[in-house]
Amino acid sequence: MKRILLIATGGTIACAKTEGGLAPALSPEELLARVPDAQSLCHTEAVQPFNLDSTNISPRHWLLLAQVIEKHYLDFDGFVICHGTDTLAYTAAALSYLIQHTRKPIVLTGAQKPIDQEDTDARQNLLDSLRYACSGDSGVCILFGGHVIAGTRARKTRTKSYNAFSSINFPDLAEVRDHRVARFIPCPQTGSPSFFHRLDTDVALLKLVPGLPAEAFAAIGRLCDGLVIESYGVGGIPDLYLEQLDTLAQAGKTIVLATQVPQEGSDISVYQVGHRVKERYHLLEPYDMTLEATVTKLMWVLGQSQNPEEIRRLFYSPVNFDLIF
Repeated sequence: MKRILLIATGGTIACAKTEGGLAPALSPEELLARVPDAQSLCHTEAVQPFNLDSTNISPRHWLLLAQVIEKHYLDFDGFVICHGTDTLAYTAAALSYLIQHTRKPIVLTGAQKPIDQEDTDARQNLLDSLRYACSGDSGVCILFGGHVIAGTRARKTRTKSYNAFSSINFPDLAEVRDHRVARFIPCPQTGSPSFFHRLDTDVALLKLVPGLPAEAFAAIGRLCDGLVIESYGVGGIPDLYLEQLDTLAQAGKTIVLATQVPQEGSDISVYQVGHRVKERYHLLEPYDMTLEATVTKLMWVLGQSQNPEEIRRLFYSPVNFDLIF
């Protein structure tokens, strides 16, 4: 029987009602008690490194989760992380960069309603995740509503529905239906797992909106080592910000020009407003990467190197299906 480590972190799945609204309360043992069928699937042990609404999760928690998995990696066949849905896609993307070439499944899941409610999706999501963790597949992924999504491709696209997560610009890896795993895309892993221990958290995301003051553009850029700019359409920089962009580039900031449009990705060479800045400043372009993957990958890249050539090489090296040229 497979050995699975359940890592509980709080979130809606473990919430209970309080006078101030739902708050994480249930222990991992209490979560497992709500899915008694799991006993026939695997031998499960549990840890709880923290107990938070995922709104409060930050990069230091991503590093802690990676450390927990590294510590127990040789002792278990797979890992299931119960996590709040609001920042679940960021955590899954971050773990994809912090734990690479894993031959074991690292499955993140959660719920739209607490596990002790009658009409919850939590029990099915947790049971499906344990089942998938026993399947022998590999890699970091999100399992939600029966869909298995690569950790770098997930986005929360619905706030209330049970099919809360979508795979952006990439098909689902698999599905769990009728107690079976149907695999669509193989995940070949070679070599030994690589664990990384550093992130540069001085990364900012700037969403362009018509009328954003140039001073705000400059101020955000000064506060960070890496800046992801969410531009319009396939990508471009308004004339208003060219002077500020020039200053940031001369200061050695790493700048990524992304798109606000969730589907089909960027192509900043198409229009003059994009082509001119790509050529002049050698901006990084995420193409079809999700915003969550772009931000967390930049944190990981800058945590490994400050050399511009190495930053570019690492950013454009595909990890866990994050980038398809």
